[in-house]
Amino acid sequence: MKVCGFTIVKNAAKFYYPIKESILSILPLCDKFIIALGDCDSDDTTRELLESIGSPKIEIFDTVWDKSLQKGGKVLAVETNKAFDAIPAEYDWCFYLQADEVIHEEYHSEIKAAMEKYLNDTEVEGLLFKYRHFWGTYDYIGINRQWYRQEIRIIRNDKAIRSYGDAQGFRKNDKKLKVAPVNAYVNHYGWVRPPEIMSKKNQNFAKLYHDDIDDSAPIVAFNFDEVDAVKKFEGTHPAAMQERISQLNWKVNIDESKIKMTFRDKILFLFEKITGYRLFEYRNFILIR
Repeated sequence: MKVCGFTIVKNAAKFYYPIKESILSILPLCDKFIIALGDCDSDDTTRELLESIGSPKIEIFDTVWDKSLQKGGKVLAVETNKAFDAIPAEYDWCFYLQADEVIHEEYHSEIKAAMEKYLNDTEVEGLLFKYRHFWGTYDYIGINRQWYRQEIRIIRNDKAIRSYGDAQGFRKNDKKLKVAPVNAYVNHYGWVRPPEIMSKKNQNFAKLYHDDIDDSAPIVAFNFDEVDAVKKFEGTHPAAMQERISQLNWKVNIDESKIKMTFRDKILFLFEKITGYRLFEYRNFILIR
């Protein structure tokens, strides 16, 4: 069994993406790792950050993001497909992480076992991971319905599979993938940044979806205190994240007792809390195992 990791990245250093930590978190599971590095701004040091990993497994190639594909974030899927298409045919599984996603090493054995279990079960086209979405600092996770709970992060090396939409998931011949679950979480740190950088990142990211973003608008520090629903995270973070976590130098004042939702969402939230089942949940996959 051979495994190739892959990801896309652009301006990760400038906008505080934990891309190095993301790659390191699954590199032990990969025989090769391909990175599609987008055309970064002149003041960004993402290339140096990636090269500092110093692993012979890593292959970096340069890409140019097509500004005409902004609508709906389509450019993110196009770039993901570029990275996926660069994976040689000899690899069985392809492990995709986005630049703000990190996996705890405690799940490595579970992930490897799942890839081995379904290696010859060709009906299984991908493996499904659970998610934790961190908010503000590394101490809180979002628990309301806006956060997706599961997504495909390992796919077969079948080039009929394509990144879908804005690269959140995958499809094959425009149909949802048939997947099996992995008992492992992806830690999503996309909403953990210094407040000023969070605002700049949001403004920059909006350009991937719209062509009318006003760069001249003043940047106001993001207010993490305004939350819908969060809870204290009681677990541990991946080893790859420890240095970054130790460098946290901003403060937020989160009151986890406050829940800001519509009446309908409160009822749905309560139902999910009691039953563990999420009503009306969008699923970008077909669970078959």
